Amino acid sequence: MIDLLLSILASTLIFLIFKLFDRFKINTLQAIVFNYITACLCGLIISKNNFNSQEIIHSQWFFGAFALGFLFISIFSAMAITSQRNGLSVASVATKMSVIIPIIFGIYVYNESTGFQKLLGILFALVAVYFVSVKKNTRFNFKSNLMFPIIIFLGSGTIDTSIKYIETTYIEDGGIPLFSATIFFFAACIGLGVLFIKMIKKEFKFNPLSIVGGIVLGIVNYSSIYFILKALNHESLESSTIFTINNVAIVMFTSIVGLLFFKENLSLKNWIGVGLAIISILLVTLA
Repeated sequence: MIDLLLSILASTLIFLIFKLFDRFKINTLQAIVFNYITACLCGLIISKNNFNSQEIIHSQWFFGAFALGFLFISIFSAMAITSQRNGLSVASVATKMSVIIPIIFGIYVYNESTGFQKLLGILFALVAVYFVSVKKNTRFNFKSNLMFPIIIFLGSGTIDTSIKYIETTYIEDGGIPLFSATIFFFAACIGLGVLFIKMIKKEFKFNPLSIVGGIVLGIVNYSSIYFILKALNHESLESSTIFTINNVAIVMFTSIVGLLFFKENLSLKNWIGVGLAIISILLVTLA
């Protein structure tokens, strides 16, 4: 449970860091690339296994790590486009509602429990995510430009599900740091490729603060993945329970952080969502 709490804390800090990026005029794309480089180095430093490129290439999880690295940066790009075209609320809802995919996967593939209390908690969690994410004066326009919200929903759900499957099936004891480092390595390579293309097109202007921001974000980002993988490795907690608590708690805490530190107004619907989030966590945890 401690690993899950640390993952939730790290994910909440990511929200805070992105807010600070905007305040200090840090180039988000450049910071994200440095973040992936930092996260990769964190995994290599923490890993107890010796780094051997040939062993990594021939490992059973190598192609899974490559696919996840591609998904990490691709889904982020889709979130940026969705935020611009459909609004931030749509991107947030699409991302967090995707928790239903790994939950269903865990129930059907791993035969995890499906008692009434747990199912009720999951239902409350989905409703809570929606209510917490809805902001005032935001118009939902799902009829036009549905493609990117659907990509985020499917992509985010695929990432969570793949992480659970690979962790359970292919990763040996002590292999989590190296596996997560490899994911971030591929994401960093793709990000550097994007920056290189921008340089060729003369659309690149280096922002020195992006290095500092990227390093801080990278440490926190690595922590969020590392601890969720450790939580999934815990025998006493089912993945459907972990993903439900993780996603709902992140939505709840980020809303509270926004209220306390950035003076964001919470509507009645938002407060109802926070209340439902607490109830859903209690129901799923005690089921």
